[in-house]
Amino acid sequence: MNPQAGQSMTYGPPPGAGGYGSQNYGPPAASQNMGYVQPPGGQYGTQPPMAKGPGGGPPQMGRPPVSAYNAGPSPPSSQQTYGQVNQNGPYSGPGPQGDSGQQQYYGQQRVPSMGGQQPLPSGYGAPQVSANSMAPPPGPSMMAQSAPPPAASRQNQLTNQMSGMNISGPPQPGVQQRPMGIPPTSMAGQRPPQPGMPVQPMYSGQPPTSQPYGTTAPPGSMGGMQQGGVPLSNMGAPPPTSMTGPPPPSSMAGPPPSSMAGPPSSMGGLPPASMAGPPSQVGGYPQQNAIQPGQQLGYGGPPSSMSGPPSSMAGPPMPGGVPPSSYPSANAYHQQPQSQSPLDSPTARAPPPMGGGMPAGAAMAMGAAGMSPAHPGMMQQPQPQQTQRRLDPDQMPSPIQVIEDDRRNRGSQQFTTNQRGQVPPLVTTEFDVVDQGNASPRFVRATVYNIPCTQDMVKQSQIPIGLVITPFAKLKPNEQPPPLVDLGVNGPIRCNRCKAYMCPFMQFIDGGRRFQCSFCNCITEVPPEYFQHLDHMGRRIDYYERPELSLGSYEFVATTDYCKNNKLPNPPVFIFMIDVTYNSVKNGMVPLLCKQLRSLLDRLPKETGQDESSMRVGFVTYDKSLHFYNVNGALAQPQMLVVSDINDVFMPLLDGFLVKLSDARPVIDSLLEQIPQMFSETRETETMLGPVVQAGLEAMKAADCCGKLFVFHSSLPIAEAPGKLKNRDDRKLLGSDKEKTVLTPQGNFYSKLAQNCVAAGCSVDLFLFPNSYVDVATIGQVCTITGGQCFKYNYFQASTDGERFIYDLTRNMERPIAFDSIMRVRTSTGIRPTDFYGSMYMSNTTDIELGSIDCDKAISVEIKHDDKLQEEVGAFVQVALLYTSITGQRRLRIHNLSFNCCNQMADMFRNCEMDAVLNLLAKHAISQVTHSSPKAIRETLINQCAHILTCYRKNCASPSSPGQLILPECMKLLPLYANSLIKSDALSGGSDITTDDRSWLMQTVSAMDVASTHVYFYPRLLPLHDLDPEGTGLPAAIRCSADRLREDGVYLLENGVSMYMWIGLHVNPDWVQNVFSAQSPAQIDIDAGKLLALDNPVSVRVRGVVQQVRQERQRYMKLTVVRQRDTLEPWFKHFLCEDKGFNGGASYVDFLCHMHKEIRNMLS
Repeated sequence: MNPQAGQSMTYGPPPGAGGYGSQNYGPPAASQNMGYVQPPGGQYGTQPPMAKGPGGGPPQMGRPPVSAYNAGPSPPSSQQTYGQVNQNGPYSGPGPQGDSGQQQYYGQQRVPSMGGQQPLPSGYGAPQVSANSMAPPPGPSMMAQSAPPPAASRQNQLTNQMSGMNISGPPQPGVQQRPMGIPPTSMAGQRPPQPGMPVQPMYSGQPPTSQPYGTTAPPGSMGGMQQGGVPLSNMGAPPPTSMTGPPPPSSMAGPPPSSMAGPPSSMGGLPPASMAGPPSQVGGYPQQNAIQPGQQLGYGGPPSSMSGPPSSMAGPPMPGGVPPSSYPSANAYHQQPQSQSPLDSPTARAPPPMGGGMPAGAAMAMGAAGMSPAHPGMMQQPQPQQTQRRLDPDQMPSPIQVIEDDRRNRGSQQFTTNQRGQVPPLVTTEFDVVDQGNASPRFVRATVYNIPCTQDMVKQSQIPIGLVITPFAKLKPNEQPPPLVDLGVNGPIRCNRCKAYMCPFMQFIDGGRRFQCSFCNCITEVPPEYFQHLDHMGRRIDYYERPELSLGSYEFVATTDYCKNNKLPNPPVFIFMIDVTYNSVKNGMVPLLCKQLRSLLDRLPKETGQDESSMRVGFVTYDKSLHFYNVNGALAQPQMLVVSDINDVFMPLLDGFLVKLSDARPVIDSLLEQIPQMFSETRETETMLGPVVQAGLEAMKAADCCGKLFVFHSSLPIAEAPGKLKNRDDRKLLGSDKEKTVLTPQGNFYSKLAQNCVAAGCSVDLFLFPNSYVDVATIGQVCTITGGQCFKYNYFQASTDGERFIYDLTRNMERPIAFDSIMRVRTSTGIRPTDFYGSMYMSNTTDIELGSIDCDKAISVEIKHDDKLQEEVGAFVQVALLYTSITGQRRLRIHNLSFNCCNQMADMFRNCEMDAVLNLLAKHAISQVTHSSPKAIRETLINQCAHILTCYRKNCASPSSPGQLILPECMKLLPLYANSLIKSDALSGGSDITTDDRSWLMQTVSAMDVASTHVYFYPRLLPLHDLDPEGTGLPAAIRCSADRLREDGVYLLENGVSMYMWIGLHVNPDWVQNVFSAQSPAQIDIDAGKLLALDNPVSVRVRGVVQQVRQERQRYMKLTVVRQRDTLEPWFKHFLCEDKGFNGGASYVDFLCHMHKEIRNMLS
């Protein structure tokens, strides 16, 4: 697209802006420099982000962006426009080369027992052609050889994805490079260059055995774009058009940006030169100084700690065409082309990296086919027409492939827990658990199932050792829940020293009269009433009759010794506290809630076999005062008691406030009918929150019971009352070093109130219905500390959001839950739990206190060494949770897990669980947000990831070229997941989301279990356009990249929090008619938020897929429809985590290359 004068387009922060500002869209000004320049504040740069400049700000949060669905002509698809080139980091250009015969290759290898490399296909070492010679393309016979490799060759080697890619550079000073000698024969398929790293061009005489790289689809249209101010629709989507205010900035109203205006070249039109077939040479600018034969290859430039970010991650160019002075000038990228003749040696000479210390990928980006014309301020030179080579994302480790492989190998099977240190199937795999001595992985997952014997090994590897514990996880219907054991008045049998509970790991000695604790090795007498003889194996003869001896998970009935004041507790209560201010009534929340509660109360949780729930309920409404209701069953009508002294809250009544449903059903129904009528004409807009929670707490204390508060709240508590807050919203701070000032609580009032709630066994669930800032960072403390949960419905309207709200409330009330809980994690000698993450409170270093805990909440625990472990003994963990059941019974739930121990790194890497590692890394990173800077958190994650892979390379991989990236089989997705974590809204959300949304996401992720963090950081993308109407189940997922989206396709994207349906421009009109009852995508009502219930097989099938996806997740995900090239499309695409993100986030390919560079720096 030729630039048009008079229109501005900023693809990066304006001068002086940090990398987190909003960005405008439109064609580039004629004077704009389109060169790749690294802006300060980039994702991996060393410069701190600067204050936001005067660039166009995002539209106001909550205003739906004006649709640009039909705006602007699309560019010819054969022309690559800015924003479509290099978006996943495919840079073309020559790279340095060195000694002939010293080929360095980029490959991967799984860890069979420290084994060697796979046999490699012949064809390596064919003569190469200079980067600048125009070699003829291969003929048909050569193309015919490009068959996929046989399946057998892919089994033991990690798909050998990158085995032919050369990564090299000038020698590092003082580093002795080890020549490879004769290269292995598996180096046939040469890979395209990686962004950010010099590449040794090769032409091996025949195409690689897999698909030729030139035929890969070009990168998606994400590159460098931002959509400022698009509301986070998982937390409430954009408000209906009736609530819109000022339109978005005019820069968004014109033609769509070039990356949105036309289909990617893979979707139609003439392909770019890079797609015409196998590349015959590497394009780019030749250099005047070529490396002479005999020079060693290495990485140019200083180590990553000194150099700027790799250019693939550098983000968009600076406006105005003036590069920062710390980077090479534009002229540095445009050297006079100089022809080079091909050499007779197998390796042609190649240029060194361009620019002083800048990664060569930046220079390689210039001169690629399809690049926009040079602009004023850039030295224009003739550009030889050359083909572009790029790294094929298909050759990167794929999470979709890993998931499918695990399902194929371990799906629909029984996982028996009778062996120590077994790694369970992935959380995405369907399997049945048979408990035979270790807890089900649904209850406890570990990051490593073979624990290193020494802390030195852990320090060297930097793999976090930890557990993700979901004590009340939902089981499959055919799995047995933990049985309840009642040992009478004496209670459970425990170790005298460490107080561990009887479990399968205890060893009975002295004929069964004593047992040795596996956690502390102490010997304890067996009580006479518990004595039993041993068999010839040394096991008690009642081994299979006692769950605590044979199962990994079970429950004990607790005695009064485990109760407060040595008194058995009362059944817990639910108290519903309803905000009845103007906003809550007018948006329909109060009428809807009161109507639905009448049927929801029939679903109060109850024990198996109970006819009705033992729980009691109470009702409070509030605005600037509190209204308690007497619903005693003896009354004809409910009575309201108003408490206006909110500075010293007290209970105006005891009898009649908390009642059993069956005792007072008519009175409760009458109350729920009257509440909407009583407040229908209210004009009160100010509300409070602190006294509301205090009132619920006082009610529970007065009734001497535990329970949960359901608080339905709409706005910032600004009324004159305890807990009053001021509006401190400043979303421009998000992503900067000052973001902690708006992400930490305003004061400690709500934190102290939450601690008082925990002490009384009270948890708080907040249902928020905000139209503006409510300071989730502060009021959310009452949820996160008490073990509750916060639900958020931005711009709530009962007509469109009511279904979602009622679904969440229903699931919340019905799910398994425990009250007034204390959890302790005990470990065997040599290791101990040190750090805890989740929704909880800790008054000391060992006890996790929870007002309540349900089936969706997980506590993550990091474990460290305090002594050396013994390989032959192993390690043991016991999780004990003391709680009050829904019937008021005090119980202990016990989960036990045993681990192997190892002295070899390879054993540890072979027994890692990547999804649990991701969960622990994410929670640790989010816990640092309020203490550290975003840059420091990112660098810590990157360094940890690089250390893990470097440790594997040093200690486990067979000797190979430094240019080869080797990933452990169990952790080959670590770079992808680490990059997704770094780019996620919860960790790096900038000013494109609201402060409240960022705080809400941080609190939500902190309580997630392993399955939830897995799908949140790598969303699921399902094609819907080719569903079999007669089929069942979900379609096969595809990778999260814009490259995978077809213009004639429809895709469903979900991450457990939000759900989007992307509709291509050229989708089949019959499909649109069957599903949306519209003639074309342009006529679809995207504000509806739900699918029409049409009577045809396609509609039924699509609705079935959406419903099944929702049922698998813990909250109702509102469906947001996004049409191709709509203004919401960039927001949808920022969930495609394999592509570049907002705020300069790296693509998967770029990040993998950056990892490789970091690893090589560490190795050297």
